[in-house]
Amino acid sequence: MKTVGLIVEYNPLHNGHLYHFQQSKKLSGADASIAVMSGHFLQRGEPAVVDKWSRAEMALRAGVDLVLELPVAFSAQPAEWFAYGAVSALEATGVVDSLCFGSESGQIGWLHAVADAMSCESAAFGELLQRELKAGLPYPAAYGRAVAAYVPGTDAAALSQPNNTLGLHYLLALRRLGSAIQPLTVTREKAGYSQVEITDRQIASATALRRLLFERGTLEELVPYVPQGTYEVLRREWDAGRAPLGWEAYAKPLLLQLLHHSAEQLAEYHEVNEGLEHRIKQALPSLSLSGTGSDSGRTVDMLLGLLKTKRYTRTKLQRMLLRILLNHKKPQLAVSVLEQGVPYLRVLGFNSTGRELLRRMKKTAKVPVVTKVTSLPEASPLLQLDLQATSVYALGYAAATEKDLFRDYYEPPVQG
Repeated sequence: MKTVGLIVEYNPLHNGHLYHFQQSKKLSGADASIAVMSGHFLQRGEPAVVDKWSRAEMALRAGVDLVLELPVAFSAQPAEWFAYGAVSALEATGVVDSLCFGSESGQIGWLHAVADAMSCESAAFGELLQRELKAGLPYPAAYGRAVAAYVPGTDAAALSQPNNTLGLHYLLALRRLGSAIQPLTVTREKAGYSQVEITDRQIASATALRRLLFERGTLEELVPYVPQGTYEVLRREWDAGRAPLGWEAYAKPLLLQLLHHSAEQLAEYHEVNEGLEHRIKQALPSLSLSGTGSDSGRTVDMLLGLLKTKRYTRTKLQRMLLRILLNHKKPQLAVSVLEQGVPYLRVLGFNSTGRELLRRMKKTAKVPVVTKVTSLPEASPLLQLDLQATSVYALGYAAATEKDLFRDYYEPPVQG
């Protein structure tokens, strides 16, 4: 059985994702598919609009055969570690033949050339990167310019595009892991990664769709842009008071953390660096917690605006606040921890073909395959972070129950 791997967030799954999935199957000639999907918290440092099991259900309804969770230790990281964790999961299955990712360029040759040159980064590259950062550039732009200087002929602008950047890091991860998985790419069509405007009748970015959810407060406007399965899952969760979730649903627990800790204590959290702990403390007294008019219900958004500088992107700041919300300290997510890759494969959902993949993985998987969190003989520290993330995520519900807070212990994998 030839199997293609996908690295996804599906926040929510839309027609563009469906196109990518269909093209991935076609390009790879695969009979089966495995998606490594972020859990409750995502690469841009945001909560998912709907929980991980619901998004796994969307994936199964779209045709994906097996959905595995990318641990939160990796899912809310910059591109390098997000990619490394996800690729390590696909490699650990022992059954994936190819990895197909979307990219703005749709060409993989130049990414291979850059990855070959970058696979053994030298001190010279680090100096180039620091020079660009000191010039005040945000990290993505600084990284693109540093790579262009390090690898002559590289288009810095193309490399700074988010899907191209992730693609490069997927290739670097495959090299670091010595993986035989074949990388493939599909051109991202009709809507850019963070494009807010909707310019097509059937395809819009997840960013644009989330904007419709939060600003218009309606699901019906999403209908032209999402598969029927996505709409039905969103409707169910919406009616149950469990969706859509965004940062503002976590304003109170986040503020509790920020107010309770000193600047020195905040500095112990992952992603809090270069004096950002002091900037946080200085910003808090300027927050308008009551909010009126357009500021109503925008506490976290206002905080991000107060923290933002030319150097720090909103994504970087969101990831920082997320680690504080989730109580993730620097040692827990140290490089020595992350470079080990995923220590388990958590199954979120599968269909009949996925069940066959799981049977094969009993013989081929390089780490434990988890369908019940109590099945691991010794609880993994990273699994503990996932369990805690589920509890925090449930705090955003209109009326969270005990079962919601500890849902990892109750919820079996979704079966399609």
